[in-house]
Amino acid sequence: HFKARKQIKTFLSLVILLCCWVTFCLCKILPTSVGLPPGWEVKKDDKGRTYYVNHNNRTTSWTRPVMQTTIEAVQPKPCRSPTAYLPPAVSPQDSPQSSPNHQRKYESGFLPPGWEVRNATNGRPFFIDHNTKTTTWEDPRLKIPVQVRHRPSLDPSDLGPLPPGWEERIHSDGRVFYIDHNTKVTQWEDPRLQNVAITGPAVPYSRDYKQKYDYFRKKLRKPSDGPNRFEMKLHRNAILEDSYRKIISVKRVEFLKARLWIEFDSEKGLDYGGVAREWFFLLSKEMFNPYYGLFEYSATDNYTLQINPNSGLCNEEHLSYFKFIGRVAGMAVFHGKLLDGFFIRPLYKMMLQKPITLQDMESVDSEYYNSLMWILENDPADLDLRFVVDEELFGQTQQHELKPDGSEILVTNKNKKEYIHLVMQWRFVNRIQEQMNSFKEGFFELIPQDLIKIFDENELELLMCGLGDVDVNDWRENTKYKNGYNANHPVIQWFWKTVLLMDAEKRIRFLQFVTGTSRVPMNGFAELYGSNGPQLFTIEQWGTPEKLPRAHTCFNRLDLPPYESFEELREKLHLAIENTEGFDGVD
Repeated sequence: HFKARKQIKTFLSLVILLCCWVTFCLCKILPTSVGLPPGWEVKKDDKGRTYYVNHNNRTTSWTRPVMQTTIEAVQPKPCRSPTAYLPPAVSPQDSPQSSPNHQRKYESGFLPPGWEVRNATNGRPFFIDHNTKTTTWEDPRLKIPVQVRHRPSLDPSDLGPLPPGWEERIHSDGRVFYIDHNTKVTQWEDPRLQNVAITGPAVPYSRDYKQKYDYFRKKLRKPSDGPNRFEMKLHRNAILEDSYRKIISVKRVEFLKARLWIEFDSEKGLDYGGVAREWFFLLSKEMFNPYYGLFEYSATDNYTLQINPNSGLCNEEHLSYFKFIGRVAGMAVFHGKLLDGFFIRPLYKMMLQKPITLQDMESVDSEYYNSLMWILENDPADLDLRFVVDEELFGQTQQHELKPDGSEILVTNKNKKEYIHLVMQWRFVNRIQEQMNSFKEGFFELIPQDLIKIFDENELELLMCGLGDVDVNDWRENTKYKNGYNANHPVIQWFWKTVLLMDAEKRIRFLQFVTGTSRVPMNGFAELYGSNGPQLFTIEQWGTPEKLPRAHTCFNRLDLPPYESFEELREKLHLAIENTEGFDGVD
């Protein structure tokens, strides 16, 4: 009996170990969203509401589960799904850095409907589009302008529990600080506000771009025989019309290279760069507004802009306006300012005289791209396609021949590449050739065409428009403090907490309030410019608690009173952002 009992005990132990091993394996392969416990997945119902699936016990919940253990990289293996998604192919130059500083984390709750983020075996996140059953390394959220991403402002009471191993304590001076018992370190910053979904994506520093940019700036020299400055007096409520009349009437473009001196009607101010930056920002909003018919939204979303091929029906002087817009874009590049716009990639390639390929269609109109890819990979004979395209104008469909007698030519395996090429030319080039020529005429009056070719289309976009995303960590690291403030001062701690709690729109409006622009240079806040060249973001102690913060856009400086509580600082800063327009004094 003793021997039999011992054998049974050994057998039961093996069974328990086997069960544990099976449970462990199941946890490893269950679908898991980043930031959630193993086996949990975030989804959206048909009304757009977020809910959570627990694959461990096959239940659902409206409440987000709390992580109790460290997050492990989820292997992208198929589980309970007929489709096995593999990471996109990696070329050697695209291989992710092994350093943790180059790894980016993502919060799947902010992805578009039908998208999911997973980690490859090397830890690099990749994205699955369940709508088209494709994968990509590119974060789909970055195709949506930061102003319209749906992340509401946070409330301090809604941050949830601290991460595992963290503790909150009160310092002897009354300030809250945080202890990480995992690493045995303390800090003033709330760890719940250090998620990349809150701080913003890291700045993609590019040494190659910086070398090109430095060379580019050296070659751009101001004319020696021109005026000291180019003055414009404008009305805010007629900024597009006033600016158009002033700039298009200039006969010698060297005048536009002189120092800009902008003055808004009935506003006192000396423009040391800040007013000019705001002028570019406000004028961009008007020039690129589809209401005026010069630009239109692309097919993919409601935010990326392209030239309206029917602009002549909206404005008889549309070609003159495109030359004006080209001059403004050239002035922005020449003076080191940024435009506030999001354009389709083919526009930049046309500026660089680079051929437009089928891949360029993917970022503009994914459905059209998939149709053309099907034609490329299959025999289109059964589709009865002809060398024509349909275009809808004012509710009526019109047919355009891609080549002479195109309506009589059938698309076959032999000529399908020619058909795709002609479709691309019609979609991006032929329809807007006159408008694009006028735009380039104005732009190249200020910027030499050969000089701009040192950049590729991605770098040209950054040169003209900068970064739309605000990386708060980079912002914080490149901020100076004056007149008694320092990084550990209570008011400064409250200030950064307020910035982190802002939604994306409020954050860029605050940046515009202090610097005059909502855009950030390619290599981040370290290259922010002021009236006399590089000028870091600066916070200076000033005034008394009953006053609102004030900004000096020429010097990228915020005058911040010494408020007595976080709540007071947050309220006063929001009031300043919401209610301030115009300049009074030196800016």
